[in-house]
Amino acid sequence: MPEAPRGEFWKGLRPIENSFKPDALPEVYLPQVATDDDRYYAPFTETVGSRPLWINVKDNSWCDILRAKEAGLVNRHYHPHEVFAYTISGKWGYLERPWTASAGDFVYEAPGEGHTLVAYESDEPMKTMFIVKGPLVWLDENGEATGYFDVHDYIALCRRHYTKVGLGAEYVDALFR
Repeated sequence: MPEAPRGEFWKGLRPIENSFKPDALPEVYLPQVATDDDRYYAPFTETVGSRPLWINVKDNSWCDILRAKEAGLVNRHYHPHEVFAYTISGKWGYLERPWTASAGDFVYEAPGEGHTLVAYESDEPMKTMFIVKGPLVWLDENGEATGYFDVHDYIALCRRHYTKVGLGAEYVDALFR
């Protein structure tokens, strides 16, 4: 039950009865997702962790909070599909681009973009919400493909981490939609 209305103009409205179709899954609601609790961030690299918010196996996509508590690096990679990013705190950017994102900034990555994601030293940890569609293709220093990371790799990474920290592998399963 949501918070009770006080003086809002809509306070007399009743919720829709039977608001879910018979085969629909409920929304994912996770309070305070940009937490500083390390248990929720699966180590993506040695300096950057990822907290999954929802996972779509069918479309090979996910939404996460990427976090670096200090200077960080995500390996060079290429996106064959689009990516959306909203910066919550800290600073980050791509070595190949002329901008640095900070709190409140939005980034749209068009399909076909390769880059090296870096998090800068900052008064606050870098926390950015990403919507990733499709795999990340790992690149070497010449921009040549060396491997990939897809939704199945992401699920395995998160399950291992959540088992290790005591949250349980099933924590990830609750995020599938």
